[in-house]
Amino acid sequence: MTTAALHEGRLVQNIIYFCRALRRAGVPVGTAQVKDAIRAVQAVGFTERADFFVTLQACLITRGDHMQVFLQVFNMFWRDPEFLENMMQMILPMMQVEEVPKKPKDAQTRAAEAMMDDTKTPQPEDVKEELTLEAEFTTSKAERFGTMDFEQMTVAELRDAQAAIAQMRLAIPKLASRRMALASWGRKINARATFRAASRTGGEILHLSKMAPREKVPNLVVLTDISGSMSTYSRMMLHFIHSVMRSSGRDWAKVHAFTFGTRLSNITRLLDHKDPDAALKIIGTQVQDWDGGTQIGASLKEFNYNWSRRVLGGDATVLLITDGLERDDRHLLHREMRRLNLSCRHLIWLNPLLRFDDFAPLAGGIRAMLPHVDSFAACHNLASLCELAEVLSGANGAAMKRQMLAAI
Repeated sequence: MTTAALHEGRLVQNIIYFCRALRRAGVPVGTAQVKDAIRAVQAVGFTERADFFVTLQACLITRGDHMQVFLQVFNMFWRDPEFLENMMQMILPMMQVEEVPKKPKDAQTRAAEAMMDDTKTPQPEDVKEELTLEAEFTTSKAERFGTMDFEQMTVAELRDAQAAIAQMRLAIPKLASRRMALASWGRKINARATFRAASRTGGEILHLSKMAPREKVPNLVVLTDISGSMSTYSRMMLHFIHSVMRSSGRDWAKVHAFTFGTRLSNITRLLDHKDPDAALKIIGTQVQDWDGGTQIGASLKEFNYNWSRRVLGGDATVLLITDGLERDDRHLLHREMRRLNLSCRHLIWLNPLLRFDDFAPLAGGIRAMLPHVDSFAACHNLASLCELAEVLSGANGAAMKRQMLAAI
């Protein structure tokens, strides 16, 4: 299969339909995976059906328990000409051909229902009943959207998620400073103010002036992994960082943002643009290691040696957004994570791999990083971002870290 044949024929559309069928059958296939599958077929090509099967499997299947469904859908979609013809007749409205009913085999029922789901003709209903159903399922639809994985969202759903992220705020309780200020309450007496007031009443002390610690807003530093395994999540998290930066000065004193893949890049000034899409477009042109490899240890070393003293302080909070899949020197990663933890007040690790129910810290990079973080949380959907404020308090994130450490 050549590149010209890929573009001239209907193979691209068929791959998209095939991915939609997998999604309806329960296999989590996201927009990024669909793009990767099309690019892989374009780059590799195939002369035999087995090559095409292996290419799609490598791009679309991430868990072993989804392999059986993938096999059934693939067999029905690509190997059964009659079934493919009937399906295409219903997908393309302009082809008015009488449909011949065909009873699927028992082993193919789930895959067939998945591919036919969107092609069923809706039954006419009264306006009153339609309005009732709309009102009844509004809440459940919103809940489902909030818990949907970013990787499984369509382009339209990602747009809606980005609009929701733009309205989010990440507030944190103010910290007590060592500097004191006049207050109506406090444990410490302000002797100077008390005697100054007594001098105006002939030396008689009528009121004891009090002092209390001043409140200060901490700094926020965000380190985002933009390697290939974090592609969709890193873009959504950059939208989230942009929203947080818009509230700089209210919720946070200063917000500093960095990206890393094979190198470290400071994108703080690039996120100053009011439009998040324009800001991400500028970042895409200036950051050269998008969708590449991962060198977490080397990137953290560069941050610790070149940027730590500039942007961190004893009161700073650090958000480290990465899946922790490091293949380089684990001792370097262990050492730099320890140094980063000692340089800030609160180190929070956001890992999208927590979207899997059976996730366990088995990778060497994750095992090296986990002991040096204060909190451990997910960042794969809107609900996890809404819960991040609770993680900042150290409650939920600390419990998750203890659970992960117990699994090591």
